[in-house]
Amino acid sequence: MKLFYNVEDKPPVGASILLALQHMLAAMGAIIAVPLVVGSAIGLPTEQMVILVNAALMVSGIVTIIQCKGIGPVGIRLPVVMGTSFTFVAISISIGLDAGVSGIFGASLVGSIVMIVGSRFMTQIRKLFPPVVSGTVVVLIGLTILPVSVDWFAGGFVGQEEYGQINNLLLGLLVLVVVIVLSQVGKGIISAAAIVIGMAVGYITAIFMGIVDFSPVRNAEFFALPKLLPFGLSFTVSGIIGMSIAYLVTIMESTGDFLALSDATHTKLTGKKLSRGILCDGLGSALASLFGTTPFSSFSQNVGIVSITGVASRHVVAVTGFIMLIAGLFPKLGGIVVTIPSPVLGGAGLVMFAMIISSGIGILSRISFTKRNMLIIAVGVASGMAVTVRPEILTYLPDSFRVILGSGITTGSLVALGMNAFLSINRADEAESAQEKREALETQIIECEACDKALKEEEALEQKERLESAK
Repeated sequence: MKLFYNVEDKPPVGASILLALQHMLAAMGAIIAVPLVVGSAIGLPTEQMVILVNAALMVSGIVTIIQCKGIGPVGIRLPVVMGTSFTFVAISISIGLDAGVSGIFGASLVGSIVMIVGSRFMTQIRKLFPPVVSGTVVVLIGLTILPVSVDWFAGGFVGQEEYGQINNLLLGLLVLVVVIVLSQVGKGIISAAAIVIGMAVGYITAIFMGIVDFSPVRNAEFFALPKLLPFGLSFTVSGIIGMSIAYLVTIMESTGDFLALSDATHTKLTGKKLSRGILCDGLGSALASLFGTTPFSSFSQNVGIVSITGVASRHVVAVTGFIMLIAGLFPKLGGIVVTIPSPVLGGAGLVMFAMIISSGIGILSRISFTKRNMLIIAVGVASGMAVTVRPEILTYLPDSFRVILGSGITTGSLVALGMNAFLSINRADEAESAQEKREALETQIIECEACDKALKEEEALEQKERLESAK
């Protein structure tokens, strides 16, 4: 896909703010959701839940800016949105119920060392991800988060009374159609801002439908300054081990996101860049622990925004980080985002997440489709989707294995990595596949030349008509 803004481009201020808003709208709900889920599960009072949420927004903004802009060896310098990760929800609740909220942040702080140290070995790890593996991982990222957008589209969660109601489906469909139409036929900034415009149309429609609840805005404080160590720190061996395993899973997931992002932004992901990204992830999670919120990771949905809009500017996403930082200090701003109905998010999310799948298919299109490679893709995707669709399959495994394999992205990645390492390459199959690709490419070139010829004829005809009309 042709990029509207490249990684190093700096759009005008007005355009940057508009484009940054769609990244924020896509991420804000998830950033807020994780601390709310953890806080509710361990029985925190409302005032402490507010501390968790404000800290999540503020630190998300800071870490996003560092990841995009870079400070020395920290930050991948790509358009990455960072926020609280659902990978840590289960282990955080487990630690919180056993050792209190201070135990969560003590374990998070110590566990972040795993990511910080692990970042030193990303050059070697990057070599383990040839296109057949990285493409499989990127496809899995899109497939595993797609059900989230489907639930948003339907208006909540399966089993809720409003789930799948016609009003929800029509509202989600409206947003989806607006995003698709603007992305396809819009020009310039209209096409680039298709998601935020689509969500704005959906939000205004939802207000007229009377389904927007403004109580989160009314109840939020005007200004709140997050505090250092608001809950203190405590340490348990079991908590630290559990968190460390979750951090290992996050390294794998973030690596997949960065691979997808490098493809979407048309940039090469070197081992050094990957190391800087993972290091920022680890240091950001340590900072989150100090300010009283759960650990961080990159956000897959924002990779989808880059893919659908063609806006790859890291400076735009740095503006997103600044907006989130302000929202953390002024909770009423965050409250406005919380009022966005689920179907509005779902209409945009369906396109964003599906575009990640398309990006993965694009990576896989570069490989030779030999029997070996097709097996790696098939079994890798099947394994990841198995634990995503039927997590009960892990019921009788030890806790540590359930934490690792509970992520479809991690399971599929490990399977693809293992098969790529151990399945031998059949040179005859490689040669046959290469010949097929060559023949297909020759046919494609002929078709492209025919299209180019037809386009030139159309342009010549239009120019002739303009000249005649001018006379």
